Amino acid sequence: MRILSIDVETYSSIDIKKGGAYRYCSSFDFEIMLFAYAFDDEPVQIVDFMLGEKLPREVEEALTDPKILKTAFNANFERNAIKNYILHETCKPEEWECTMIKALTLGLPGSLEMVGKALKFPEDKQKMKVGKSLIRYFCMPCKPTKVNGGRTRNLPEHDMEKWNLFKEYCKQDVEVERTIRKKLSVYETTKKEKLLWNLDQKINDRGINLDINLIENAIRINQEYTEKLTKEAIKITGLDNPNSPVQLKKWLSNQVGFEVTSLTKDSIPQLLENATNDNVKRVLALRSLMAKTSVKKYQAMIDARNADGRVKGLLQFYGANRTGRWAGRLVQVQNLPQNHLPDLNSARELVKLGNLDYLEFVYDNVSDTLSQLIRTAFIPSKESRFIVADFSAIEARVIAWYAQEKWRIDVFKTHGKIYEASASQMFHIPIEQIKKGSDLRQKGKIAELALGYGGSVGALSSMDKNKSIPEDELPGLVQSWRNANQNITKFWWDCDKAAKKAISRRTTVEMQFGLKFIYKPGVLFIQLPSGRKLAYLRPKIEDHKTFSGTKITYEGMEQTSKQWKRLDTYGPKLVENIVQATARDCLGETMIRIENKGYKVVMHVHDELILDTPNNFGSLEEVNKTFGEPIDWAPGLYLKADGYECNYYMKD
Repeated sequence: MRILSIDVETYSSIDIKKGGAYRYCSSFDFEIMLFAYAFDDEPVQIVDFMLGEKLPREVEEALTDPKILKTAFNANFERNAIKNYILHETCKPEEWECTMIKALTLGLPGSLEMVGKALKFPEDKQKMKVGKSLIRYFCMPCKPTKVNGGRTRNLPEHDMEKWNLFKEYCKQDVEVERTIRKKLSVYETTKKEKLLWNLDQKINDRGINLDINLIENAIRINQEYTEKLTKEAIKITGLDNPNSPVQLKKWLSNQVGFEVTSLTKDSIPQLLENATNDNVKRVLALRSLMAKTSVKKYQAMIDARNADGRVKGLLQFYGANRTGRWAGRLVQVQNLPQNHLPDLNSARELVKLGNLDYLEFVYDNVSDTLSQLIRTAFIPSKESRFIVADFSAIEARVIAWYAQEKWRIDVFKTHGKIYEASASQMFHIPIEQIKKGSDLRQKGKIAELALGYGGSVGALSSMDKNKSIPEDELPGLVQSWRNANQNITKFWWDCDKAAKKAISRRTTVEMQFGLKFIYKPGVLFIQLPSGRKLAYLRPKIEDHKTFSGTKITYEGMEQTSKQWKRLDTYGPKLVENIVQATARDCLGETMIRIENKGYKVVMHVHDELILDTPNNFGSLEEVNKTFGEPIDWAPGLYLKADGYECNYYMKD
C-alpha cells in the first residue's frame, strides 16, 4: 500500500486551545496556507496556497483513495483541515493512520518535537525550533498597531523571509513524522486497536449535543451572583479587589492576628472553625462561594460549540499512555462535578428562566447548584434519549480475575457487594451483619479503594476524607486487607519478579491468561490478554536508594512536570497499569459491540458509555446485557453493568 505523509499549516481566528480542532477548522475564515506531503520515500513537496499554487491531481485523488494510506502526526487535525478546506466531506479514519497515537502506544510523548528528542534523532531529523514563533506570526490573528498599519493578520508579503522559513518548517514536519513512523513501524498495531481508533474518530466527529439555553443562563447567573458577592466583600473589607488572594490574605491576617498563608478549599474550613469575628466568618464564606471554578466548564462548552450545536473532540485516544485509557479535552469530561440535588429538573428549569433571585431563594449556594448542573448541559438529539451504562467495580473484578482470588470472584458471580464482602473477610463477620452505612462497610469500602495496588497507611489516610477511621487502626486495617487478599498481594510481587527477570535476562516471562513480560532491544513490553502491549522505554534494574534491593526504572513523561525523564516503578504499580489497561480493553470491546448493534456512543467517561439513542430504538436491558457479554480473551472474567435512561446527562 502506498503511503502519503501530510502536514498542513493553517489560519483561523478561533483559539484552538479553547475551541478545539473541530471548531477551529470549521471557522468562516479557516484556510490551509501550506500543504506539505511526500509519497512513500519520495522527497517532501510543498503546495503554497497563499501564493496561488494548486494541489496536484495525484495528491487530490489520493486523499479519497482507500488504497492509499494517509498519515500525519495528530491525524485528527489533518482530517478536519482537509475535510473543511479541500474535500468538504468526511475523511474516513479507516484510510488514515496517526503517528502521534503510535508514539503514545510506545510510551513516547504526544508532541512531534519531544518524540524526536526522546528517540534521539539527529538534528536534521528534528522539528525546527523556530516553529512556535512562525505559528504565532502567520497562524493567529495579530494585534493592530501603528507599526503594522492596523492589520489584524500577517500575510506572506509582510515578511517573505519568515514565510520561506515557514515553508521549510512545514516540510521538515513531514520529514520528522515519516522518520518516526518508519522507526516505530517494527512494532505492530493490533487490528482491534486500529478498529478502536477508527471508532474513536467517529465518536469525536459525531460530538454531543448541548443545552445552549441552560449554559448561557448559567453563565449570566454566575456573573450576577459573583458581582453581588464581590460588592458585599468590598463593603466589609474595603478592599479594591477582594478576589485577589494577596489582598484578602493581608486583610484576614490583620483581622485574626496571625499570618494567613493559604485560601484553598482545604484551608478555609479550618480558618472558619477558628474564627470568632463575624466579618471574618462572612468574608471566608464569600471567598468559598466566589472561588467555585467548576462553573468555568460552561464557558468551555460555549468556546468549543460548533455551528450544529454540538461539542466535538472531547476525548483523546490513548491520552494516558501508561494504560491506553482516554483523556479528556476542552470541557474535561473526566472530572465533571457530581450531582446530588434531589430535584435536578426543578433546578434546571429555574436556571433556564435566568432569574437569580428565584434560584437564590430556593438554593442556599448558587455556585454549587450551577456546578452540579454542569453535566446536565449535555443533552440528546431531538426525539432521542440518553442511555447511560457503566461497568460495575471493573477494576476490582479484573484484579480478582488475574490473581484468581476465589472469594472475590464468587462475590462478582453472585451478589456483587464487594465492600460488604471485603469487610466480612477482613473482620471475620458474616456478610449479613454488615449493613450499608455501617462503620464496617465504610472500612471495607475505604480499604478496597486504597489498598488494591500496594497502598498502605498513607493511601488509607488519603482515601478516608472524613477521617472516620482512627489513625491507630490504619496499620491493622492494611494487614487485615492483605491477609484477606493473599493472591492479589502475591500477584504484585510475581509481576515485579517477572519484569525484573525479563529486563535482566533479555527474555520473555509468561504468566496467567496470556499476560507476558517481553524484553525487546530498548523496550520492556507487557502484553495483555487482549494482545495489546504496554511499553516501558529503555528499562533498567538499578539499586534502590530508599529501600534494600533493586528497582525498575524507565524513560517516560512525568505527569506533573510534563518532562521526559527516568521514572521508577515496581510490582504493585505495574499491576495497577495492567488492571486499568485491561479494564480499558474491556470498554473498547464493549464500545465496538454496542456500535455494531446500532447504538451511537457520543461520549464516555472512565468506564461509562453515554449513548444518544432514538426514542423508538434500543433498550437499557440490551445495553446492560452487552456490557456483560463474555470476552474471548478473558475467560472467567465476570462483567456487569449498571445503567439508566435520561433526558440529559446526569449521575444517577
